[in-house]
Amino acid sequence: MIELGVPYSDPLADGPVIQRSSERALKSHRVSIMDVMHTARKARSEGSELPFILFTYYNPVLQTGLERIFPSLQENEISGLIIPDLPMEEDAEVRDMAEKHGIHLIPLVAPTSNERIQRIVSRASGFVYCVSSLGVTGTRTDFYSGVDDFLDTVKRSTDLPIAIGFGISTPEQFARFAEKCDGIVVGGALVRQIEENLPQLASEQSKSQGLEQIHRFVRQLIGA
Repeated sequence: MIELGVPYSDPLADGPVIQRSSERALKSHRVSIMDVMHTARKARSEGSELPFILFTYYNPVLQTGLERIFPSLQENEISGLIIPDLPMEEDAEVRDMAEKHGIHLIPLVAPTSNERIQRIVSRASGFVYCVSSLGVTGTRTDFYSGVDDFLDTVKRSTDLPIAIGFGISTPEQFARFAEKCDGIVVGGALVRQIEENLPQLASEQSKSQGLEQIHRFVRQLIGA
């Protein structure tokens, strides 16, 4: 799957790498939530068959309007939606709209969710996104000390696939969690690869070289 992140000025769950990417997107191109959805449609028109998931904070959804967002998700063939700052106690309207339009509303479950885990996953659709560590996204060397027990608890609580994200950036980390989960989310590390190759990606003459660097990184993870 491809998770498409919507640039936002106050990305509370994201670390410095994705924060900088949001700043670039907003400052240079004023990328909106609608632009991101149109990117999915463009990729689809060029032959991509991968499922797309939209990751956005609630403010862009609210500003655009639920009545506009959900038909656009359908039209642009986006399968799921992740809103990290929308707690389940306040998601009734979004959940109703998602069900109406056949969009998976994918929850984040953190190690600190404790007794809320069962309640969260019982309302999940698509898959359950498990947060590997306390804090924001970004590469790290250590994960939450009880992460394996946490993942086991989530798996016992749902029949849906579980994916893990936040901080996974090396082949060794990828292999470690591949034994425990159905999917692994790599965001910040991939955005860092893009950031490090921006000069090549910005030039038509060297774009293929910059893309190859990113492809190589992804292949290294999968090869693990």
